[in-house]
Amino acid sequence: MHIQFAELPVFDQDRAKRFYVENLKCEVASDEAMGPPGSWRWIELRLPGAVTTLHFIRRQGEAPSDEPVLVFVDDDVRGTVEALRAKGVEIVTEPAEAPWQPGRTVAEFRDSEGNRMVLGSR
Repeated sequence: MHIQFAELPVFDQDRAKRFYVENLKCEVASDEAMGPPGSWRWIELRLPGAVTTLHFIRRQGEAPSDEPVLVFVDDDVRGTVEALRAKGVEIVTEPAEAPWQPGRTVAEFRDSEGNRMVLGSR
């Protein structure tokens, strides 16, 4: 058993898709029409090596998320933060040891849709 997808709230599907493909190397697992041309689409993105996909849902409200929406695990948190920063991604918190898990490095960033994300080491 596994989780098929995690829902990710977005305003603009194309902008969000571009963000995840260009910045986190996601692959498009599905991009299908759910109605007439120009309507909401069923989009799922897959991180390299992952089984679970990210599925875009309509974001409710204009305010960016106060709390993290997802946690990404990466072998090189500092390197990934620097790569994201170089691409103009907003870094919310710099890499530092997680107070709740000594020895684990965490950082936070915002995606193109205002979602706050955690990036943590294994």
